[in-house]
Amino acid sequence: MPPTLPGAEPFRRDGSATGVLLCHGFTGSPQSLRPWAEDLAGHGLTVSLPLLPGHGTRWQDLALTSWEDWYATVDRELRLLRDRCDQVFVCGLSMGATLALRLAALHGNGVRGVVVVNPAMTFPRVQGYALPVGRFLLRSAPGIVNDIAKGGQHELGYDRVPTRAAYALRNFFRVTRPELPKVTQPLLLLRSRNDHVVPATDSALVLSRVSSVDVTETVLENSFHVATLDHDAERIFADARGFIDRLAAEREPAPTVRSARDGA
Repeated sequence: MPPTLPGAEPFRRDGSATGVLLCHGFTGSPQSLRPWAEDLAGHGLTVSLPLLPGHGTRWQDLALTSWEDWYATVDRELRLLRDRCDQVFVCGLSMGATLALRLAALHGNGVRGVVVVNPAMTFPRVQGYALPVGRFLLRSAPGIVNDIAKGGQHELGYDRVPTRAAYALRNFFRVTRPELPKVTQPLLLLRSRNDHVVPATDSALVLSRVSSVDVTETVLENSFHVATLDHDAERIFADARGFIDRLAAEREPAPTVRSARDGA
């Protein structure tokens, strides 16, 4: 097995009884979400940011995996967090947001709330039509990384996309879209005004199909697709902390008030 690229390692920290699972995007790595994970851990929360199969090494390894492999990894991490914590939140960027939404749809009350950044839900139509045959004719295509407005920032990801993996991603979107009405948990969705990877209509699709009542949409004015490494990163972190704190407080049992007659 090829070694993990420096900086692409998974991140885990034990903290309070409130857990947070973070899911990175397609061809990316935990590096794109590590500042967010560290911020949540610094807030005292229990945090898990796994490395998805086929990611964080070389693009050829991604061709050997499927969306079922990616989902199984975050599903397992969620179950581990649920064993450790009283309540768990799921978060994700791009395809990681898709993973988070599917976890919410399938785990119901096992997920307390959902935070997604630039969620991906559709595949470009022309490329999608070509993939069923094209994946056997063309091994890879140019990748899309570093869609970041802030200078000096770098996303650790693949510069090539295996066509087999792209076909798996297309199928994952097809599976997840019909499941969106099963998402009933509170939802915080943050999207970049200028995103060169995922269209704004994907966020609109999520908002139109989920069954959540407690929904907040925030438009990030100064960031591109990898907003967690961009100008609005601190806004994302702060909004996520506030969202989690509010819901975690609502779940906590009310303190018992005892009178002098009770022997207080």
